[in-house]
Amino acid sequence: MTAHEQEDMRSQLEEASERRVHHSVAGHADHGPLHHHTPLHASEEAYPEDVRAQLVADSELIIARYPQKRSALLPMLHLVQSVDGYVTGRGVQLCAELLDLTTAEVSGVATFYTQYKRHPNGEYTVGVCTNTLCAIMGGDQIFDEVSEHLGVGHDETTEDGTITLERVECNAACDYAPVVMVNWEFFDDQTPESTKALTDRLRAGEPVTPTRGPSRVCTFKQVSRVLAGFPDGLADEGPGAGEPSLRGTLLAKEKGWTAPRPEPETDTEPTAEGQAGGLAAGQHDSVNTDANDADEVPTSEGVKDVDETHEGDDA
Repeated sequence: MTAHEQEDMRSQLEEASERRVHHSVAGHADHGPLHHHTPLHASEEAYPEDVRAQLVADSELIIARYPQKRSALLPMLHLVQSVDGYVTGRGVQLCAELLDLTTAEVSGVATFYTQYKRHPNGEYTVGVCTNTLCAIMGGDQIFDEVSEHLGVGHDETTEDGTITLERVECNAACDYAPVVMVNWEFFDDQTPESTKALTDRLRAGEPVTPTRGPSRVCTFKQVSRVLAGFPDGLADEGPGAGEPSLRGTLLAKEKGWTAPRPEPETDTEPTAEGQAGGLAAGQHDSVNTDANDADEVPTSEGVKDVDETHEGDDA
């Protein structure tokens, strides 16, 4: 490859990278980098005493659910978002302190999952499914028109702080495509017009009712508290599945259809290799057994690192 060709390829790669990092909508070409590429916001401001006390009390309830307290990190990050609206620096510090983790460990988790926000999130997250089925049914058009209507791109928030718009890979409701979710509540069979009207109602402070589920949409902070494991009493409101979702089950019941079962003499029998290793058919040794071993074990003196429990064995 000649030097000229290398330079041309480098230029093309830089342009492609720039397009990925900068998402612009018509009339709004200067949005800058997508928020999800930004670092966690630092926060030097401490929690007010009463807020911190409640966070610690709620965290203790979360931690008590797990044999190893580090496992409480995911719900605790949601708990932080239920107070701050996103994962703040002070929230990271609190999680690290209560879970005996480093802030780097907490930040590594907070920056991995998309439900944890690195910047202030809107009161309502409007997620437009643009995965295959929703896309061909109009999801891409919905996102483009709503993006233009609101003047924001993916993972950006309207100036009034009401709506954060997102592209989502799948809302797990393909039988109602195209689907839009508001704080993870379903709005089925949407159109560009219906979704724009939905966002207008949210921005005007009007109540909206999901197609399925509870009678109202909770705010991002309220939903974050539910995700932290504190029920809001709305879980059993409204239908969870509609006729399209249940049609296959009902048809199978009408026709007497059942799932095929394997013959007893087929691959359900243990193999010689499996019997030798004490494994049932279809099961295999882990390729990284050592990595799966517990690094902490319960003892009469509390939970300790495995290495601590072996100290003095040679004596």
